[in-house]
Amino acid sequence: MTASAKSDGHASFSEQEVVDVVVIGAGVAGLVAARECARKGLRVVVLDAAETPGGFVATHSVAGIRLDSGAESFATRGGEKGKPGPVASLIADLGLGDDIVAPNPRGAWVQLPDGAAPLPKLSLLGIPGAPLADDVRRILGWKGALRAQLDRYMPLLRVRPETDLGGIVRRRMGRAVLDRLVTPIVAGVHSASPLVVDVHAVAPGLTKAMTNQGSLSGAVLALLEERGTKVKAGSAVGGIDGGMFRLVEALVADCQKFGVEFRMSTAVRSTGPLSEGSGLWNTTTAPVGGESEPLAITSRAVVVATSFRSGLSLLGALGVDTGAADAWPEPASVELATIVLDDARLDAAPRGTGVLVAEGVGSVRAKALTHATAKWSWLAALAGPSRHVLRLSYTIAPGAASPSQAEALADASELLGLAIDPATVRGFDVTRWDDSLAFATVGHRKRVDAVLAETDAVPGLLVVGAWVAGTGLAATVARSRTVASDFAFELSAGAL
Repeated sequence: MTASAKSDGHASFSEQEVVDVVVIGAGVAGLVAARECARKGLRVVVLDAAETPGGFVATHSVAGIRLDSGAESFATRGGEKGKPGPVASLIADLGLGDDIVAPNPRGAWVQLPDGAAPLPKLSLLGIPGAPLADDVRRILGWKGALRAQLDRYMPLLRVRPETDLGGIVRRRMGRAVLDRLVTPIVAGVHSASPLVVDVHAVAPGLTKAMTNQGSLSGAVLALLEERGTKVKAGSAVGGIDGGMFRLVEALVADCQKFGVEFRMSTAVRSTGPLSEGSGLWNTTTAPVGGESEPLAITSRAVVVATSFRSGLSLLGALGVDTGAADAWPEPASVELATIVLDDARLDAAPRGTGVLVAEGVGSVRAKALTHATAKWSWLAALAGPSRHVLRLSYTIAPGAASPSQAEALADASELLGLAIDPATVRGFDVTRWDDSLAFATVGHRKRVDAVLAETDAVPGLLVVGAWVAGTGLAATVARSRTVASDFAFELSAGAL
């Protein structure tokens, strides 16, 4: 149908082409939702202001090597015992199941003010399952290890209302475990202090296991046994041979196979019901950086799959009560500095697959270092003999400068325990991610549930993404796949 212009410059809905679903956001959550809808025969359009789909699962080339510039692995948890987790299941459905790889079992290290050591083997987020083990005593010393062992003999008097991970660890195992093990890991993974992190978000099932086992260390061992991850710390993850960006490529290809239309470099100005009782939505868009007039897309439903702040803005404009702005803490901004260099000394992986950094480590600004070629065998083979890929993670405060090559190299030298010659560097790049981590802070789940309770009551509206699902790809994929499948079924059956 040909649209006719009204006095406000927009076409009437009766003269516009109507699609079934508009997905706002082409990150993994949006792609999964689009795929679920399209597979049920719905016509789907995906919109995103970015030039390429994938969100935080992205790619770049450094020194001629194509690398992940965002997420480079996924948590293997989430599936029923003996079955693959949600990400592995999706990867298999996309035909890449044979390309799933495990990291090198060397495990990660922790850098402390007084030295570096491998993370304990039997641990969860740094919480030791065997406090008197040699690898725990090496980090805590006898005094700290004995204090942690008291957890085995302290009664669980009552369930405390506090749910912060740091408070639980400190009460049960003492300050040394919190400062020297748990804080470096939580800060490196979640860019937050464990004192404000919700235990239910970052360690699902831990408090229930504490009740069943009678101790925190017993709960850790039980969860490790349940998940089948009694392996080196940091290795309860998987990857894809060639890079995680292959997941996005496969998702996009599968979406297109089912007719999904992608409109990238397209900003969404607004979305909302077209008119009362019409059962249709109107989404106004404009090309990024273009001079064109806004364009309207009419649809039967809308999926909001954006980042945190964008999602709150769109929902607030719909009249959804998202709470006070200051009730939501600012999400972290993270910069990843990638170094490619030639140094045969790194062949021995002197710090395993990487290093997490405790507070107060000299002048080191990085929160973590991943020795990518030591972690992934496929990447070592691709890079070639004695060529190494290092990736350092920085939490960036507002107004703070990005790490320079010299600064990243100095941090890498400190964390790897050897002086790296700048002349060996073959490539360097910094990637910035804003709104980059799902919130795991205490109170976040309650705020999200309140928002979802309102959006669930709006016909034709679905909200997905990391900020509503939880930390990491596993939670994001699991929720998006489940709720989008139900949403698409109801839409195709005319129930929405």
